[in-house]
Amino acid sequence: MAGKIVADTLEHSTAGSIATNYVVNGSAKSFVYLNGTGTPAVRNSKSFNISSVTDTNTGQYSSTLTNNHDSADYGVSGGNSGDISTPNRASVTICATGSTTANTSSTYRYATWSASASNYLDTTHIGVITHGDLA
Repeated sequence: MAGKIVADTLEHSTAGSIATNYVVNGSAKSFVYLNGTGTPAVRNSKSFNISSVTDTNTGQYSSTLTNNHDSADYGVSGGNSGDISTPNRASVTICATGSTTANTSSTYRYATWSASASNYLDTTHIGVITHGDLA
């Protein structure tokens, strides 16, 4: 039988307490850690609430959520590291794609951009999270 816990505050024996709305509203609602070279692949099952990742172009990706956000208004952020022996990979950052396809409640787009090379490029380690309300 399924149960339900109702609480307004969580308290730790030594670390203090926090209101549960910070936990619910402040927790990441999805996470993916992937290899973005070739066919994108989630690394070692390191994902949460992600049903698929698609390579949409060089250095540009789309992730589909298992459980949707309540709207297209949510935050997407991330970071990456690559093979620093390859030129321009060390300066790559996560950014919005130049795509005219807007994020939806179930799918979001992101890219790895090299400021020094002024172009999108694939990298080997990409981590992306979303924050917002789930449907």
